[in-house]
Order: sequence, then C-alpha cells, then structure tokens
Amino acid sequence: MSDLTLILLAAGNSTRFSRPIKKQWLRIGHQPLWHFVTSEFEKTKLFSKIIIASHKDELEYMRSFCGHTIIEGGSTRQASLKNALKEVDTPYVMVSDVARACPPNELIHRLIQARQSADCIVPTLGMSDTVSFEGKTIDRNKLRRIQTPQVSKTDVLINALHTQDEFTDESSAILAAGFTRIEVAGDEDAHKLTKVSDMKKLPCLKAPSTDTLIGNGFDVHAFQEGKKMFLAGVEIDSSFGFKAHSDGDVAIHSLIDALLGAAGMGDIGTLFPDSDDAYKDIDSKLLLKECVKRLHNCGFVIINVDITIIAQTPRLAKYKMQMRRVLSEILCIETFLCNVKATTTEKLGFTGREEGVAVQSSASLKYLDWTKL
Repeated sequence: MSDLTLILLAAGNSTRFSRPIKKQWLRIGHQPLWHFVTSEFEKTKLFSKIIIASHKDELEYMRSFCGHTIIEGGSTRQASLKNALKEVDTPYVMVSDVARACPPNELIHRLIQARQSADCIVPTLGMSDTVSFEGKTIDRNKLRRIQTPQVSKTDVLINALHTQDEFTDESSAILAAGFTRIEVAGDEDAHKLTKVSDMKKLPCLKAPSTDTLIGNGFDVHAFQEGKKMFLAGVEIDSSFGFKAHSDGDVAIHSLIDALLGAAGMGDIGTLFPDSDDAYKDIDSKLLLKECVKRLHNCGFVIINVDITIIAQTPRLAKYKMQMRRVLSEILCIETFLCNVKATTTEKLGFTGREEGVAVQSSASLKYLDWTKL
C-alpha cells in the first residue's frame, strides 16, 4: 500500500484565463483537463488515493467522470487544500494544480524519492534573465521559481495551514511555520497554464474532439387560472398560466433538459430543485441563463436548438419569432439556429382537452476549440 495521497486542485474560477471557459474544463479529446491530468497521475500507480477539489457548482458533474474522491473546494486555493486534507489518511501527500497539466514522470519520481529528506519537497527552476527589484539588479543565481507538484508530510502541512495567513503554495506555509523545505530539480515541461498563451507551452495536450453532442428534453405543465403565462421567455396573452414552482415556462424547462442532456449534466431538477424556495416563482429565463453560463464554463458551445410546443390552446403562431429572438440571445446563437414549432394533438389527450401544454426539445453542442483561441 502506498504511503502517499495525491490532491489535485481544480476549484478555481480561472479569472486570469480571460475566457468564459474555466481552464480545468478545456477538453483533451472528450476529457476535461482536470480528468486528463488525473488520468496521467493515475497511470503511475504511485498513490493510495486521489482527491480532487471541485467548485461547488461542478461537484456532481465531476463525479460523473470518475470514482475518485471529489470534495467541495473553497473560495481560495488554500481553503480548497484544507478541505481536501481532511480526506488524507497517509503520512505523505502530493499536491498539484490541474493547471500544471504536463508534469513529467521523472519529476514526480524525483519528488517522491526525496520525501523523507524534509517536511516539504519542491521542484525549482533557476532564472536565465537579468532580474531587477525596486530598481536594483539582483543576483539571479540566488533566485528560484518554485513549481508544483510538491510533496509534504501530511501532519506538518495540516499544522502549517492552521493560520489566517494566505500562501500561494504549500512550501511557503511550511517554511513560515518553522518546518523544513528542500529543493529538487524542476522541469520546464511542468509549465503552469495561467493564460491562453500558455497553451502553446503544453505539448502534451491534444485538441478537443469534434464530435457533436445531442440532448433531448420533455416537460409538461397543467394550466392554472389567474397566473401569467410565459412560454419560451415570452408573455402570452391568456387568462391562465401554468401550475409550477417557478413561473412555469414549460418550453424553457424542456430546453434546459435538452442542453443538460447533451452535456451529460443531469436534468433541471439537479440544478434547480423545486424544493428550493430560491426558485419560487422565478423567471425561467434566469434559469436558462445560469444553464448557459455553466455550459460555457465547462467548455461547451451551443450549436442549435429545436423546440416543439404541443398545445391545443393558446394559439402561438404570432409569438414564435419573438420566442426565437429571446431564446437565441440567451443561448448566444443566431436566431436561425433556434427553431420554435407549435402544433396540436387534434384534440387528443390532455393537451387536446386543453388541460395543459407539453414541450419537446432537442439541442446540439460541441466543445470549445481552444486551439483557435
């Protein structure tokens, strides 16, 4: 049994990446970056457990990719690390950021082989350029760039993080707490992905798959007197609306399910449970906007959607173009790629008896091609 646990930090918001996608969700084939990095570490068979820190909104989605321990991260890197350490039961722990996408196996082995030499083992690189600090040239031979992964004694790291001070890596916290740190040779190939331009420095990453992903959605709502009717984001002239926890926009609910289905993100009840009072009478356009934001964050681009509204009443012909414009703006696609159809069931079934409306939707997605960013 290995005496080492791996923690991978993937809970950040990628604010410096300057793109809607979070860098941990850049796709390598079909794999998101965090899963690709996890798989590469897993192949080494060096760890008794792998723990991944996730953004709270992405926990369940991450868990659909693998069986490793995935925990909720915090608002900072250090908070995420502290949460992950609660799951560690080995004397040593290796910590890395998934943005450190291509650490060579030789580097990983160097760190592990030196783990008994100090409280924290770090890979470092020297400086090749002349360096200035506050207007004065300083000796570059005394400077080191500290990389991750880093290997620490678990109990020492936990002790060092019992502080309100924030540190950018484990070794800084350990050194500040009076413990020991030693260096091993780093590797230029262990480059950290921070900005879009860094992608060119990570040759281990292959382009995303060009497959098209298809999802379907279906929803039904009964009529309710005295409530405003909204369909596909448009208010409909009617004396009744829909019985629902939210505003009852059955078209948007069906569309959200189609989008989530294409992405493999579950269903609308997973994201917006009707047991949560936060969604009581909420405008469904807000739910759709949140859904689109999550899709973009996780590396998807919406190609097109097609919606069929099944209703004996009300008549919807005059609203269809407005519906397409409203939805296409939220979906960030052209209007012609957002189709809305309306039909009846020739007075058959509950829709034919004018008891409610059913909607069927389909959506297609693709992965953001980061090679063209």
